[in-house]
Amino acid sequence: MELLKSSQVFCEAQASYVSVSGKLKIFFGYAAGVGKTYAMLEAAHQAQKEGIDVVVGYVEPHARPDTLALLDGLEMLPPAEIEYHGIRLREFDLDTALQRKPQLILVDELAHTNAPGSRHTKRYQDVEELLQAGINVYTTVNVQHLESLHDLVFSITGVEVKERIPDRVFDRANQVELVDIEPDELLKRLQAGKVYRERQTKQALANFFTADNLRALREIAMRRTADQLNHTAVQEGNEKSARAGEHILICLSSAPSNAKVIRTAARMADAFHSGFTALFVQTPETKELSGENLKRLRDNLHLAEQLGAQISTVYGTDPAVQIAEYARVSGVTKIVMGRINHKQNLLLGKKSLADRLIELTDLDIYIIPDHQPRYKKPRKRFHPPKFRFTWKETGVMLGALLLSTGIGFLFHSAGFSESNIITVYILGVLLTAVWTRGYLYGAAASFLSVTAFNFFFTEPRFSFQTDSPSYPVTFLIMLFSSMMANSLATRVQEQARLAAQKSYYTELLLESSQKLQQCRTEWECLHITAKQLNRLFDRPILYALSRNGADLSFRTEPLDDASILSAIGPEELGIAQWVQRNNKHAGATTHTLPNAKWLFLSVRGTQGVMGIVGIPIAGYPLPDAFDKNLMISLLSQCGLSQERIRLQEKQENAALLT
Repeated sequence: MELLKSSQVFCEAQASYVSVSGKLKIFFGYAAGVGKTYAMLEAAHQAQKEGIDVVVGYVEPHARPDTLALLDGLEMLPPAEIEYHGIRLREFDLDTALQRKPQLILVDELAHTNAPGSRHTKRYQDVEELLQAGINVYTTVNVQHLESLHDLVFSITGVEVKERIPDRVFDRANQVELVDIEPDELLKRLQAGKVYRERQTKQALANFFTADNLRALREIAMRRTADQLNHTAVQEGNEKSARAGEHILICLSSAPSNAKVIRTAARMADAFHSGFTALFVQTPETKELSGENLKRLRDNLHLAEQLGAQISTVYGTDPAVQIAEYARVSGVTKIVMGRINHKQNLLLGKKSLADRLIELTDLDIYIIPDHQPRYKKPRKRFHPPKFRFTWKETGVMLGALLLSTGIGFLFHSAGFSESNIITVYILGVLLTAVWTRGYLYGAAASFLSVTAFNFFFTEPRFSFQTDSPSYPVTFLIMLFSSMMANSLATRVQEQARLAAQKSYYTELLLESSQKLQQCRTEWECLHITAKQLNRLFDRPILYALSRNGADLSFRTEPLDDASILSAIGPEELGIAQWVQRNNKHAGATTHTLPNAKWLFLSVRGTQGVMGIVGIPIAGYPLPDAFDKNLMISLLSQCGLSQERIRLQEKQENAALLT
């Protein structure tokens, strides 16, 4: 299926956008069959009697006669048919719903995953777009589909629920109606065939639908409903004071247990009404992540964002020190960590991260147990690091070796001891490590220094033989000392590189802020932002000004590249218009039209969308997740500057009128 049906249909659908958001009501249950859809349809009939324009957008075709009977008398939108691997799948037709634009629409199964080729990956995103368009929505969801409760539900039932929604969707609901029946009554419904067909019923009774499971899920659903009510009350009250007491921190990693840590911390943050931060410590080892480890890290980052965490990044070589320092300056009160589940080196006696943090901080540290299988830590690779032979660095290594040998001859002729000559060679290794890149040149210098010392300065001289039995020990100590000096120098070099990277990012933000403050027009703000993004990602950037009622007119950075503008077809333009209407990001690397070649982002202000920025993804390396956070910061600065300019324009126009 094409990304969009056509540019024209897409734009017409977006014409339904209004500034006032619709209201969301969720019919909430602890399991399938409790009567959520039935209660939703009854409420729809009542709303229709009150004169409200009600439409059924999509109701799952369950074999439940009583439920299906309630569809009579209600207008139903035809489902969209999407072909996938030779099968025609029926899905909720979002574009038709936006064009019809009723006062109230019913969309069943909020946690449903849409068929590939749909605009959004998940149905809850369809619902968010309906709400953004000012349409009120009734929907249904079960407790096991809430993201933060995934691990808890799995520990109770042993069933892993694949379809889940972010807790923020549930918590933003204007009203949550708990649809509840006794577990014994639900089991009777199930056995009578009122929930599933016969084959599905047998499977359900053998796995998920046991009396103990249902009682536990019912209790969790009741508690979560109460939490949602409390969350709403906090939002309507003084949220800042509620959040001032506690601040919870978790550390992002590629460990399989990290997802459970994130969900647990999110539930704690919600219970305490506290701040919630997900910290990623970027080290030289994390840059080598690949394969499954890299995928898990990205998934964990996305999960933390879904659950409302503020994402932060720090750079360093010692995660414990970086975490402790960040916690100190950020006012963190609690740290939530997962149990380390990889094999430790008992011979080295290395302390765990939790032990290090206990030594470095006085904060409450919570260790979350997990029974994930052991995994290989994504560090300590034994293959050689990236090595590029250069004549310059080879000359530096050989020059340091020759210099050390020359000084050694001077020391030997002056009658200095061999320990002084060894010190000179170690100094040569240290200089090699500082003046070259990577570890291998320093390691080679260490080996050659020991060899040169043996050849030139041990008896018999100018041979690789030794007369003294103590010389082998001397060589080993010299080699070990040289390698240690090289390792320390390389680590200092890497720390300097990380510090320079952090400084560059900080400088980029400060430079952008200063330049944006001097801008006189909104186009100038967007142009400066595009230039900074071009520096950051080393790829062309599209940008356009967003004004109510005005079409998007894109410009490019580098300036007016015709080839880039010609690559923007109706589909990409349609995505940009959707971003403009909905004030969200869409396209490649997102869950809205993920098969697109471009990523489009909104430049946000307090009054809505100020501009649109497009970044090509196809044919370029995927942006690092934390570089994307920097990009969002740049766009936020741009949006604030544009708002300042618009406010000045309004004031000037008002002055002219008076």
